Amino acid sequence: MIRISDEELEAFSGLCYKKAFKRKALLSQEAKFITEVYFIEKGIIRVKLDDLGGTEHTIHFAIENQFIADYRAFLTQQKSAYQLQALEDTETIVIPKSAIDWGYSNLEQGEKLGRLIAEYYFVYLDSRIQYLYTLSPKERYDLMNEIFPNIHNRVPQHMIASYLGITPVHLSRLKSQSLIP
Repeated sequence: MIRISDEELEAFSGLCYKKAFKRKALLSQEAKFITEVYFIEKGIIRVKLDDLGGTEHTIHFAIENQFIADYRAFLTQQKSAYQLQALEDTETIVIPKSAIDWGYSNLEQGEKLGRLIAEYYFVYLDSRIQYLYTLSPKERYDLMNEIFPNIHNRVPQHMIASYLGITPVHLSRLKSQSLIP
């Protein structure tokens, strides 16, 4: 995403560390302050939220070579509304806020990297909201498979249904009608 010298990369990498999470482990919890961003080397993480009635909703998935955090809470230093959960044994690189702040100040293109990641995430979330209202469940499912290849073999069906904004029964009905392979 940016040009970075070997010296800059080494200095920045020294501020980060690797961390593994077992399947079902929570990386972050609601009502907590968020001080880290995760880069996924292996595995899949979901972002989930409980509504006022206690129903769990899958808001987002993140897979290999993607960054994930509750960005709003991270940027505003307010308590998180989301939980991040490993859906497989997951290996990450943890990027503490102190490393990101250091990168903004010390990497020649650090601020550019932050801007590009923020722009990517904004476009993804804006598109996701638009698609929830303008695409059919079948179209949303097809798009999900493009964004997250092979996800149906990695994630329980009820989480996929939640992500798509439909019930598990509706997802099963679509599958049984051969609308979804």
